[in-house]
Amino acid sequence: MVSIKDIAKQAGVSISTVSYALNGSRKVTQETTAKILAIAKELNYIPNAAARTLKKRETKIAGVYLTNYSGAFYGELQQGMLDQLAHHRYELIVCSGKESHRFLPEGMIDGAIILDAHFSNEELLSYADRGHKLVVLDRELQHENITQVLLDNKTGAKLVVDHAAELGHRKLYIVTGPTGSFDSSQRLQQALLTAEKNGIECSVIQGDFNKASGEQAGRKIIEEYSGPVAAFCLNDEMAIGMYNALSGTAYKVGKHVHIIGFDNIEVAQYTHPRLTTIDYSKREWGAAGAEQLIKLIKKESSSHKKVGVTLSEGESLCRL
Repeated sequence: MVSIKDIAKQAGVSISTVSYALNGSRKVTQETTAKILAIAKELNYIPNAAARTLKKRETKIAGVYLTNYSGAFYGELQQGMLDQLAHHRYELIVCSGKESHRFLPEGMIDGAIILDAHFSNEELLSYADRGHKLVVLDRELQHENITQVLLDNKTGAKLVVDHAAELGHRKLYIVTGPTGSFDSSQRLQQALLTAEKNGIECSVIQGDFNKASGEQAGRKIIEEYSGPVAAFCLNDEMAIGMYNALSGTAYKVGKHVHIIGFDNIEVAQYTHPRLTTIDYSKREWGAAGAEQLIKLIKKESSSHKKVGVTLSEGESLCRL
């Protein structure tokens, strides 16, 4: 592998001069810099990223940890992160799985955005104690090196249940996300509280934030059906799965089973009847997370953020 020693020898300059030139320092004349860059290109010189990281103590790379990459939700979220990081000349790597957790303590990334239930609070706090910078999108943690950028799940759940009550619904199924999901827990807690205040009878069905669990919940509702009922799926993937379960049966969405989702993913706009759901900008959520991470890395003032939500009314939830 070609090193800066090889470039220095061919250019007839010192190693430090080559280093300054490759890093764009004004300590080297434009003429000498141009000569060194030309030789580096000729020799196919590739900078040693590990050595650069040791010297500068930065990689200019941020990580985002996700439980999985499936579903339509993650694309917009990651794009928001990418756009914001690019403004600061940072790049993003997407991580999943236990082995990638070592990227933080080994200094392979400068900080991380967390939306991954596989991290325990204790593990994240241990990294923060060692000075690693973290933004969490899926839990509440208090530490000077951790900033929370959370979705306003409770407001979203309250909007859904209040709207169902206004339309005359008094029986509600709630299809949850996976056990341990912060978002699911927050939505469920608020939905049950709001339902109680509105005199709505609730039944909870365990889901998994995917279409298959939505289909399974739909089949269960059909088996137990005794009259018009509302079903609040705590994400749109499960709501679409429930549409699939009812398709081809005598039970119609918006007439027999009134379906509500959460996330307003793009495909939800093409459901028929159109899905009533909770809307927010996934891109803005990702951008906000990235912005706060950069502030932490640069030791600037960082603050907890809450991403606002609104109710997007469709025809899948109708008046009784």
